[in-house]
Amino acid sequence: MQIDSVVDMRKSGMAGQPLVSVVVPFLNSETFLEECIESVLNQTYGSWELLLVDDGSRDGSTAVARRYAQHHPERIRYFEHPGHVNRGTSASRNLGMQHARGKLIAFLDADDVWLPHKLAEQVALIEHYPDAGLLYGRAESWYSWTGDPSDAERDTVPPLGVEPDSLLRPHELLQAMLTREARSPDPSSMLVRREVAEAIGGWEEGFPGMYDDQVFVAKLNLRAPVLASNHCWIRYRRHPDSCYSVAKANGSRRQARITYLRWIKEHLVRERLRDSELWQIAERELKKDRGSALHRVRSYITRVRPGAVTALKRGASILPPPLRHWMRTRWRGEEHVPPAGYVRFGSLRRLAPISRKWGKDRGGLPIDRYYIERFLAAHASDIRGRVLEVGDDVYTNQFGGAAVEHSDVLHAAAGNPKATIIGDLTDAEHVPSNAFDCVILTQVLQFIDDPQAAIRTLNRILRPDGVLLLTASGISQISRFDMERWGEFWRFTTLSLQRLLTSEFPVDGVRVESFGNVLASVAFLHGLAAHELRQEELDYQDPDYQLLIAAWARKPSAEKSL
Repeated sequence: MQIDSVVDMRKSGMAGQPLVSVVVPFLNSETFLEECIESVLNQTYGSWELLLVDDGSRDGSTAVARRYAQHHPERIRYFEHPGHVNRGTSASRNLGMQHARGKLIAFLDADDVWLPHKLAEQVALIEHYPDAGLLYGRAESWYSWTGDPSDAERDTVPPLGVEPDSLLRPHELLQAMLTREARSPDPSSMLVRREVAEAIGGWEEGFPGMYDDQVFVAKLNLRAPVLASNHCWIRYRRHPDSCYSVAKANGSRRQARITYLRWIKEHLVRERLRDSELWQIAERELKKDRGSALHRVRSYITRVRPGAVTALKRGASILPPPLRHWMRTRWRGEEHVPPAGYVRFGSLRRLAPISRKWGKDRGGLPIDRYYIERFLAAHASDIRGRVLEVGDDVYTNQFGGAAVEHSDVLHAAAGNPKATIIGDLTDAEHVPSNAFDCVILTQVLQFIDDPQAAIRTLNRILRPDGVLLLTASGISQISRFDMERWGEFWRFTTLSLQRLLTSEFPVDGVRVESFGNVLASVAFLHGLAAHELRQEELDYQDPDYQLLIAAWARKPSAEKSL
């Protein structure tokens, strides 16, 4: 069947429509948000839900989103980050994905609008091409939204840059994007299979610049084919405050591309593709962009200040070698990696950690707790009904709120005034089966000598469709208090925790992720607090430095277990 014939299938002719979760992140978008939401409400396709994710707005857009959620509670839900902070577009899209119920996910930027048949035609297409992990189309560059007749002449629908109406194999679209032969898919034109988006870890949070969409597409196309349609389904609003316009105005686009190409190289190494053609292309493109930027700077200096380059070199010769090396790599546009002997440890050159109290004595939140709270905030909707938390009820109250009907606290030893159940998860026959809608187990598993027995108990005491929210240590110092009291036995990785959980929970009911990077891990081992790192440093995720492992596991419903 040709794509043209597939897209002729409309809502009226589709039975058993799959649910599409539409994720709209917004930040101070009061001017455009209502029109964006209305374009979803006007879809000819009927089976959708809309998730409005507030990225810390300070204008009236928060009120607009909440009003729509109140008027359409069965279709529209509102979310925000804990503390109503600004976390960035990628983090907001991930938050929406974590609450999505549909097997298909569509993204829509708050300043864009969809044409009425967008979902109907895209769902028909992606259902006909089951191998496609992502579908996208062309986007109209929309200037005429201003109402100015002269702007109407500027409206265009740029070509894809790849063969229209084609299924692009893994790596194929990424290669075309790296060489600039193809345009990157506009996020508002995408329709993604949820299982594929989750398998690649969603959007790359903390990624700087304007290339977060290209990073997402790159991760996805390394794993799955991408369906490129020649149809136009969206209007991409051109205005001075858009990410593209701001980057163009301040001249940051080239540096953003250099950062993107460096990330691509590092990611290909993590994917064991260091010797691939893609890595070579990324390296070649990076050298071209570095060289181009360096040529312009040198040309400007030589033209405006003749002899300045020679003077700079002469002045640099009196600087210490480590500083000269740093200046040379920065001048070339390369990442600075100090050679052996040039590394300066500063405050970290010490045999004792800066703090043995996890940063609590430094006026801030421990770094692992920052990640724990981020994980629980993303799954706050699962903390409901009857909830059991091990140790205390802090997170039950913080993230469950009014959705919690009854709160229990399990503790291994008597004497905890908040404990309603005394018991050991490895031997807890007195704890009732099928009793809890949610169990919260944070930083406990490493202290249990038989974690397999504990997971078996957790599965037993959860109700059908109940959810386990679990975190465990990856990279960490020893907790001396716990070690001497009942022992500290384990450190986990995503693979070990996945294997442990899937021995009791179904494979498709378990999602495991890691948090951390080399800087966060070093800071955590030294006992620094979360506020001593920048947010982008905390939020950057490197799967080779797994400081904290977190898992979401759902017990099958009664029907599935029969």
